[in-house]
Amino acid sequence: MLEQEELPAFLEAMKRLDTGFSELPPRESEAPGIERVAEVLNATAERLRDNYPYFHPLYAGQMLKPPHPVARLAYALAMWINPNNHALDGGRATSAMEKEAVAEIAAMFGWKNFLGHLCGGGTMANLEALWVAGQLHPGKKILASEQAHYTHKRISGVLQLAFETVACDARGRMDLDALTKLVARGDVGTVVTTMGTTATGSVDPLPEILALREKHGFRVHADSAYGGYFVLAENLPQEAARAFSRIGEADSIVIDPHKHGLQPYGCGCVLFRDSRVGRLYKHDSPYTYFSSAELHLGEISLECSRPGAAAAALWATQKLLPLSKGGEFAEGLVRGRKAAVMLFEKVRADSRFVTAFAPELDIVVFAPRAGSVSETSVLTRKIFEAAASHNLHLAVAELPIQFWEGNLGAMRRDRDTIACLRSVLMKPEHYDWVERIWEVLSASTQEVLGHSR
Repeated sequence: MLEQEELPAFLEAMKRLDTGFSELPPRESEAPGIERVAEVLNATAERLRDNYPYFHPLYAGQMLKPPHPVARLAYALAMWINPNNHALDGGRATSAMEKEAVAEIAAMFGWKNFLGHLCGGGTMANLEALWVAGQLHPGKKILASEQAHYTHKRISGVLQLAFETVACDARGRMDLDALTKLVARGDVGTVVTTMGTTATGSVDPLPEILALREKHGFRVHADSAYGGYFVLAENLPQEAARAFSRIGEADSIVIDPHKHGLQPYGCGCVLFRDSRVGRLYKHDSPYTYFSSAELHLGEISLECSRPGAAAAALWATQKLLPLSKGGEFAEGLVRGRKAAVMLFEKVRADSRFVTAFAPELDIVVFAPRAGSVSETSVLTRKIFEAAASHNLHLAVAELPIQFWEGNLGAMRRDRDTIACLRSVLMKPEHYDWVERIWEVLSASTQEVLGHSR
């Protein structure tokens, strides 16, 4: 069921917002077509039903986490004003809310003096981080692992920055030997460390990368768009916990509140440890920056118009669920990771499946065991479809066979990659639904394997 019980609280808040403008003379609404709103809304609802049930625990496929009810309601409430956080003229209250909310995110990493703001998402946030990197180290290369998000290569192309990928180890993390050889050449300006890859949730070895920075002087950018909030989780495996404990030593950090931060799309965030990089953004505007001597967020952002409603939603969520270890918000991350470990153990113990490696965060990858990698890849897609027919929605990923090598046994290696099932257990409720997820997965697998014999 979609939540509806919070609507009375929303109506009460809307009335309170309305009273803030009670001194204005009354006006008649002139919105065109207002008499047909109900008709069109019902038609919209009908069209929206043609979606996967992203909000339900049986949706365990892509990185889609429902916004918290308070985020949805605060966003909708702000939309009555429709503020623009580019300049204080357009978003006075929500600009202040953005600065407060971003400071709370930075505090997770131990930062008090920093530069940062919200963006349309992780892609734009990473673009800003690499733009700054290119400004500070002109002519030098950007390095990221083979499992880093594809946008780093694309962004580097947009910015006309040289880019090179670094090989991964058997657990999907940046290979240190390969990185050491590349940075020794002296032409590397920035190394992107991925704190939770989108495919497997693997965490790059940040402490060792920081040690290489001390020797070679490159910048370290932590792309924690997916994994950043896990700095609050207290049930990470040792190596991942060690990496997250050092994230505050990166030169820049990206994190996506619209992933684990319980926010609507699009809400990304970019942070710089050295606030002096703000000088790189300096520009003049003839009409937007003269209402106040305070900092306008457009003065430290490549984006211009940005929704103040996103800031209101984030601010409200963090007031309800503070970003602290051991708190309710952190417990949601802990439960998601517990769910992933539970599902992984069930899959690993079942001879019908082959696993890659244990999850570092809350993503599990696995595949049906077969005579060859090609056969496995075919069965993967059949199980994906069978599970969906029983309302369990997983994802399919194509991963290097290297990740599976230790567990393939006698399977013929007739492909370089393996099409596998991927499950992102990022909802706190997934912890209570692991048994049901396994039950449907097991039955769907048996259904496919029985037909394949």
